[in-house]
Amino acid sequence: MSEKVRDAKTKIAVVLFNFGGPDCMEAVKPFLFNFFMDPNVIRLPLPLRYMLAWIISYRRSKYEAGIFRESPEDESPILDNTRTQARVLEKVLNGEAMGGDEAYKCFVCMRYWHPMAQQVIHDVRNWGAEHIVLLPLYPQYSTMTTWSSINEWKKAAFEAGISNVPASLTCCYPENDGFIQASTENIIVRLKQALSDKHKKIRVLFSAQGLPESIIRRRDPYQYQCERSARRIVRHLKAWFEEESEGNIEDFDWQSCYQSRVGPMKCIGPSIEDAIKEAAKDGCAVIIYPHAFTQERVETLVKLDIEYRELAERLGIDGYYRAATVGTHPAFIAGLVELVCGVKGRNDITAEKHECMCPEYYKRCCMREGQL
Repeated sequence: MSEKVRDAKTKIAVVLFNFGGPDCMEAVKPFLFNFFMDPNVIRLPLPLRYMLAWIISYRRSKYEAGIFRESPEDESPILDNTRTQARVLEKVLNGEAMGGDEAYKCFVCMRYWHPMAQQVIHDVRNWGAEHIVLLPLYPQYSTMTTWSSINEWKKAAFEAGISNVPASLTCCYPENDGFIQASTENIIVRLKQALSDKHKKIRVLFSAQGLPESIIRRRDPYQYQCERSARRIVRHLKAWFEEESEGNIEDFDWQSCYQSRVGPMKCIGPSIEDAIKEAAKDGCAVIIYPHAFTQERVETLVKLDIEYRELAERLGIDGYYRAATVGTHPAFIAGLVELVCGVKGRNDITAEKHECMCPEYYKRCCMREGQL
């Protein structure tokens, strides 16, 4: 393809929102400070929020640093893994657009550590994007994740002078077919392993990031959407059991739970610790699946693979398995491609299929709250 033809294509920037993580030990405290300074996390006036964010980040930094020491190369792997997803998605998008009128480039934008919106927006502008697709790597929407990222992006776009470039955001996709298929297949890998190990009672624990109860009480739909994802995946798992398990299991059940509490605030439950204890009492093998995380990170590689495994062993659980995140699973990437293509030409915030999935009770739904 000649450069002249390539330049004639409409340039579509796909910006993948994610949480971020420290890239070295010295970054742990400022990363935590950035997180707790977010008004979507601590809803206090600026002077009080600054003081509290400093105190919490100072107190938690030693604990979190200890966790990061157990992660690959003393850093969070979230950035490298998100960049890998971006490269795969970009390749598929451009492959499917071959001969079409669009050229795609994927950018990674982290919320609480680099690269953040102020930097990424300049890269998008310098590339010459004519349309921007904002795509959170959070299937389930929360004001603490997607909405916070939107606000930062809007400020950065205004300051960089590109707020007039058409932009669209898919705010949530908790039941996306590709995400559900990839999740189901990753869990089945561990189910087969557990059945091969002769376990008759198996419990799948769907583990999501634990948010403060106060956030959910303000009608944030995160917990509602996480549990919808879990139920949809379970329907697919039950269909697999009916066809494939051949009566090799006495009892299969599941539970939604939450991990990694946020600061000193009371968080939603049940906690994954309590769920593991309950499984031990019931004599179940457990399969942990982090269905609110779409790539491996500290919360999966350290919390789930090391800390909670040790807890399960201390409690006498014979079978502890952890299903992989969706990562670059072809079905998940295909689902993301559909989401990107589904908002071409739009200039707004919309859920997947352009229909609000949250009941009226959830007033913090961003599809209802405003335009980009």
